[in-house]
Amino acid sequence: MEILQIIIPKRMKDQRIDAALTEMIPDYSRSKIITWIKSGDALINNKTFKPKDKVNGNEMVCLKVKQKNNIQWLPEKINLNIVFEDNDIIVINKPFGLVTHPGSGNWSGTLANALLHYDSHLSSLDRAGIVHRLDKNTSGLMVVSKNLKSQKFLVEQLQNHSIQREYSAIVYGHMISGGSIDEPIGRDPKDRVKQAILTNGKQAKTHYRVIDRFKSHTHVKAILETGRTHQIRVHLSHVGYPLIGDPMYGGRVRFPKKASQELKDELINFQRQALHSKKLTLKHPVTGETMTWKADLPDDMQELLNILKKYDS
Repeated sequence: MEILQIIIPKRMKDQRIDAALTEMIPDYSRSKIITWIKSGDALINNKTFKPKDKVNGNEMVCLKVKQKNNIQWLPEKINLNIVFEDNDIIVINKPFGLVTHPGSGNWSGTLANALLHYDSHLSSLDRAGIVHRLDKNTSGLMVVSKNLKSQKFLVEQLQNHSIQREYSAIVYGHMISGGSIDEPIGRDPKDRVKQAILTNGKQAKTHYRVIDRFKSHTHVKAILETGRTHQIRVHLSHVGYPLIGDPMYGGRVRFPKKASQELKDELINFQRQALHSKKLTLKHPVTGETMTWKADLPDDMQELLNILKKYDS
């Protein structure tokens, strides 16, 4: 823990104090500063205050800067498929089956454990530098920050939806054309493990386009405008095109009429949702350069497409 003392200048008079502090200590996000204010880790004259309080000028703010202690997240030697790395970010092509970070039921063997082994400096950052996540059984591209400045910049890009994330999905149903789904998502009140379309949920928007059509299935490109938990899975299921291999939102396995045994076997044995983060575009947190990475479809999804082309065309 580090204690900072910040004098807020007169020029900021009448600004919100959370906004003023964000400008004064740019290494930390506004949401992080608000959290510290609400938890009593920021004091003026030994008294707490609210994020929306106005600045008078010359206030001395005493701030306890707390970084997450990842000591309970142990480094583990797990292979990483690193697509790009420099002094500020790491771009990883995550395999399906790898949990992003420790949590209930998965306290080890995660991407975070692998990152801590790969670079011990990441232990000083929230979530070992991970700024967004992929579901355990979703494969593809993720970006990880290597320092506070990069972490703040990437989180802000995610919040203002300027990071572009494109996915490949293989779904049940013959999709005629693409579209957009703008439906709020929240935790399912009947099943806390699931997400659902809820009127009081968080705003969520997904754009989707057809890549290839089969008689009873479709290969889809999905582009996230927001990044809610299970968003693509929930949204595509909501409009009648659930992902192959997704029992949580897709229900039972569906067979086309007169399906071959090879196609039936492939659909039965496809053991994860057919979803892959294939393209990632962002502005580099230091250079400002727009950078794009692509990751080919993994073998299991490519084999599924090959069988669909053979038996469902």
